[in-house]
Amino acid sequence: MNSVPHIPALRRGKNYESLDTAEVKDFRTGEVKALVSQVNAGIVRKDLARVGEAQAALKKFSIVQLIEICAKTGEQFLNGTLPLGDQGHTQSPQQYVETLSSTSGLPHVMVRRNLEKIHLALTNMKTVLNGLSRGLDLSILDSGSGEQFGTRLSYFPTTSALGLVMPSNSPAVNSIWLPSIALKTPVIIKPGKEEPWTPYRLIQAFIAAGAPAEAFGFYPTDHEGAAAILNTCGRALIFGDKSTTAQYANNPAIQIHGPGWSKILIGEDCIENWRDYLDVMVASISDNGGRSCINASAVVVPRYAAEIAEALAQRLGPIQPTRADDPNAKLSGFANPKMADFIDAQIEEGLKTPGAVDVTGKYRTPLTPSLSPSDGERVAEGRVRENERKVTFDGGVFVRPTIVLCDSFQHPLANREFLCPYASVVQVPQSEMLQQIGYTLACTAITKDAAFTEQLLAYPHIERLNLGPVSTMKISWDQPHEGNLFEFLWQRRSIERAW
Repeated sequence: MNSVPHIPALRRGKNYESLDTAEVKDFRTGEVKALVSQVNAGIVRKDLARVGEAQAALKKFSIVQLIEICAKTGEQFLNGTLPLGDQGHTQSPQQYVETLSSTSGLPHVMVRRNLEKIHLALTNMKTVLNGLSRGLDLSILDSGSGEQFGTRLSYFPTTSALGLVMPSNSPAVNSIWLPSIALKTPVIIKPGKEEPWTPYRLIQAFIAAGAPAEAFGFYPTDHEGAAAILNTCGRALIFGDKSTTAQYANNPAIQIHGPGWSKILIGEDCIENWRDYLDVMVASISDNGGRSCINASAVVVPRYAAEIAEALAQRLGPIQPTRADDPNAKLSGFANPKMADFIDAQIEEGLKTPGAVDVTGKYRTPLTPSLSPSDGERVAEGRVRENERKVTFDGGVFVRPTIVLCDSFQHPLANREFLCPYASVVQVPQSEMLQQIGYTLACTAITKDAAFTEQLLAYPHIERLNLGPVSTMKISWDQPHEGNLFEFLWQRRSIERAW
């Protein structure tokens, strides 16, 4: 058995070893953690021509049986030692945590939280589907038609498979596609380059729990292969930044999961007590290392913007990188240092436009308790600034929290989102907030004003609305927070029977 695991592609659940492999490396040391077989677009298209076989394998199960399989999958994913690749390697939960951390930059404590979120989604699948389907008797999906509440209902699947082009930023994003298996829809997955671990482990957990292996396609591939998945599957999800997802914006068969531009709004009636909501603001901005699309990236207030920015900076500015196994770790490293360079450069470029200031700068103290050798040399040479945003620590590159006070919502940094704890604080009259904030995936609106609440409820560009001091990071399993997978995969039809 080789010391480095080989992760094969999975073609209808069967291992496929390619001559073309990619290395997945420790982002700090460069140590190779796995070799991953790469497939081309031709193989993807060839396999998708037979995807009906995978759908037929899932149709043999009832929805109730698949929900039970999901619950068992959750336990396997959280607690099981599962196959890792095709050469006899296995992976315990702790090994999963350590390996994913080493290649993605997420500290152990954040990987475990994501692990637990996925476990909860799987073990609460009945609740998830009840929320997505609005209480539909799911046995209707088994037979194709039935009666509920005195109404004859019929549903049909919109696709033979769900294509997935996954990111590498946060493992819990995989919870979005999990209901597809319970909804009898096979998955065709292109994993993130630095994060094959979570989708592969989930597939192995499903198989161990009794799901048919042919319901899973795992295709590490290039841009052409990803395009084949998106354009050939009848339904697909894509995750990425605006430049990646823009070309699919008008394709109803592709559900886009891009930047969230999530926000916190504080109403006139609550702004005098803004200090009471500081913990909610801090958690919304910084939980999960700021890597989620539901992390708040803007705080919009009618008054006290400068004071709120200062208070947030005092709380977030001193946060430093730590060792990966530190239970109090709050920052994630970057597997691709160029992304950290890009973020730092974009913020610095934005600050050149008058009307914005990085309030956190003065609170970024030099790194402690230890510096990496490269930082030690830079300190000796006087090249580490106290307010340096992008730093190297323990061999990894990190971007420290940034709070920017903007004088208007039109400033280039007012409505930006980065893969780190970042937020703008902007002062906008309550009467103009909904005219200015634009699309918002998760919005926490701290107000008891009935008229403002009514306006928020009617505003069409908020996906998830939290009324009151609730973190933007809080999700409910019985409510979708970005698209409804049930309505995406199943469509209602009219039906009348004469027999």
